[in-house]
Amino acid sequence: MAPLFPRKQLTTALFMIALACTLVNLTSCMSKTPLVPLAEVDPTIGQEPKYFGSDNFMGRPIRGYNVAAVWLSHEAAAALTAAQKMATEEGYSIFVYDGYRPQRAVDHFVEWGADLADSLNKATFYPDVPKEELFDRGYISAKSGHSRGSTADLTITKDGIPLEMGTPFDFFDELSHTENPAITGQPMTNRMILKSIMERAGFTNYENEWWHYTLKNEPYPDTYFDLPIE
Repeated sequence: MAPLFPRKQLTTALFMIALACTLVNLTSCMSKTPLVPLAEVDPTIGQEPKYFGSDNFMGRPIRGYNVAAVWLSHEAAAALTAAQKMATEEGYSIFVYDGYRPQRAVDHFVEWGADLADSLNKATFYPDVPKEELFDRGYISAKSGHSRGSTADLTITKDGIPLEMGTPFDFFDELSHTENPAITGQPMTNRMILKSIMERAGFTNYENEWWHYTLKNEPYPDTYFDLPIE
């Protein structure tokens, strides 16, 4: 029987994505729903959805995150499965903090941003940036690519431990810019390992956040979903 996706007709990354989509979770790929729980596609990818709980820059659960789960478009989930295969071959594992983000969650961010008196977690997440500048500097937006379903915030682990990246996730500061020259040594090496894996799997990094990756050929580039995660 001829293979479904001949290697000669696909790049290595596209072949792996197609393989993930057809062999790892055929049912999900054929579903008509635009989003899928990542755990149903690849349960080996670690998750800690930061906006479900209180360990985030707002210090509270975010609207629309009703369960501790990461959702993505089927295409992004398949591509992330390909990234996970590359990572494991190199001795690492993907670990996700956020994926699809309902528009109501983004609206919650905007409401929080307007309340300048609420600076509960400033010391932890944005110690050197005035809260009123978080939107202008691009750390938070009233329209987020996450709401289109094909963006993920993530890192990589080794032996179950997240690699040192020079800053924590969601640290709003220039030090979080992916190639900031102030980050040197192993943390910068680790950022580049993550970047290499994700780019080979078809993702593009947002230069101001080392953890932020969007599928290049995202399937819903103009759609901002507001389905609650439940």
